[in-house]
Amino acid sequence: MKTNENKFTIDELADSVISTNSLTPEERKLADAELAEARRKNREGITGDQQLYAKVLQLRFLMEDYAKSEVFDKELSFASFLRKYIRLNYKVNKKFANDISLKEAELSLILNRHRLPNEKTIVRLELHSNNMIPAISWYRILEKEKEHELQSNTAFKEKQNKHVKNRLHFELQEV
Repeated sequence: MKTNENKFTIDELADSVISTNSLTPEERKLADAELAEARRKNREGITGDQQLYAKVLQLRFLMEDYAKSEVFDKELSFASFLRKYIRLNYKVNKKFANDISLKEAELSLILNRHRLPNEKTIVRLELHSNNMIPAISWYRILEKEKEHELQSNTAFKEKQNKHVKNRLHFELQEV
């Protein structure tokens, strides 16, 4: 029988895995309670820095997953992600704005979706997160919003229509 580096056989390893399906309801309840207690003890041992690190990583992965998805959700805007980021470590926006050398009014305009952030703001967000959330992740969220706006804003396209002259015309012949 083949063994792994710990010198256990595959059968021994398979036997060591507990299947929750084979537990009685009482055993399952006890196992769930033990797992909940272990998780509680583990959470108690986590420092504030570790919690913040985990939350920043969680936000980054949420942003990256959303940016890669084909679905647009107006609730997942740049502003909403920025608001979540700020709330991880700040109680007031003013302190955060000060920490990234941004006027509080400008931050407010970004958070309320009246202004798009510029490149310096996006880079400062990367630096503020200690490079945990790259500038490109912030940019991709912004890009996804812009893409949706370009695809769905028919009124804007109609308004621009009058400014286009001498359009290309194609007559394709079958070969």
